[in-house]
Amino acid sequence: MAIRISNFRTSIDEPETALPERLRSLAGPCRHRILRKALDARDAAHLEFVYTLELASDDDEALYSRLVRRKTLQVDHWQEQPFVPPAPGPHPLDHRPVVVGSGPGGLAAACFLAEQGYAPLVLERGTRVSERIRDVAAFDAGGPHNPESNYLFGEGGAGTFSDGKLTYRGSGPDVRYILELFAACKGKPSIVYEARPHLGSNRLPAVVKAMRQRIEAHGGEVRFGCRVEDLDLEDGHVRGVMTSSGYISTRVVLLAIGHSARDTFEMLARRGVPLEQKPFQFGVRIEQPQETVNRVHYGEAR
Repeated sequence: MAIRISNFRTSIDEPETALPERLRSLAGPCRHRILRKALDARDAAHLEFVYTLELASDDDEALYSRLVRRKTLQVDHWQEQPFVPPAPGPHPLDHRPVVVGSGPGGLAAACFLAEQGYAPLVLERGTRVSERIRDVAAFDAGGPHNPESNYLFGEGGAGTFSDGKLTYRGSGPDVRYILELFAACKGKPSIVYEARPHLGSNRLPAVVKAMRQRIEAHGGEVRFGCRVEDLDLEDGHVRGVMTSSGYISTRVVLLAIGHSARDTFEMLARRGVPLEQKPFQFGVRIEQPQETVNRVHYGEAR
């Protein structure tokens, strides 16, 4: 069983690379893994990073005894819950599952299915991210609007050209699995433990491309320029999907269509799928110099 320490504090000027030496002076020879890192900004005059760490050594009980004598730390034994995939069904599928949409949700689902041996087929109405970047740049320069390749549609979904913040409302092995997937696909390793993980728009195109390649490496397929137009239903069960590229037989359809595929939502409403309208959201981005942001948030430099 591992040892977890909480409330381990460092100056904001102290890099993560200094952690091993700090821990060695605190607890002797040990191995560490960062479980969580957050910025404590309650006192602008004393900004600190606060870590939760997993420690291990050749003699964990001796390590635990040394650590509990440190009154400023919270020390406990703990066992990390592993991610356990859902049990497969009792019968093989007649056709491979279809995932509609290649945003973060669709790509993550397809990665999981591919790793479990289901060879999913991902259908994306837009283009691959390299072509999409060119289409968006051309539109920003005053060129034509491509209705299927723009800020909303295409590989990576609407988040590809946003700030790349990973917002989630829970914790546990399933959340960790997703964060580790992003990190493994050219995301920053620190997103696994940062309190507010942020990939960055400059990194996201490479991340979504790596996720697609991961799907393909495990036997899946991603088709671009393929818009789902209808579902083939019989007695409440899916038999296939009608697309702009033809009919595809399948018994399993996972819809990861985001919030902008209005035509698909209209089709689902016609099909009697229960839908609930969400409140309208409108975002505005205002950019300020970093110096101004720091001064407003943390106060004047001392």
